[in-house]
Amino acid sequence: MTAQTDTTAPVTTVYKVTGMSCGHCEGSVSGEISQIPGVTSVKAVASTGEVTVVSEAPLDEEAVRAAVDEAGFELAGQA
Repeated sequence: MTAQTDTTAPVTTVYKVTGMSCGHCEGSVSGEISQIPGVTSVKAVASTGEVTVVSEAPLDEEAVRAAVDEAGFELAGQA
């Protein structure tokens, strides 16, 4: 029998963000989303418009939308 101290696995979600065109855009979006509680990593790719977010639990899409809006872009939804 093995003891488990953490029973929750990380959650990976891919979002589509419109308007990103460069590395600065990627950094802005990543920076805002990374401030959401529970987010452990963010990778934004301007060329595809995809933002991959790893979090401790599923995120509230409205919180992600607000973070993307704050960065000056639009969340199109999950990819």
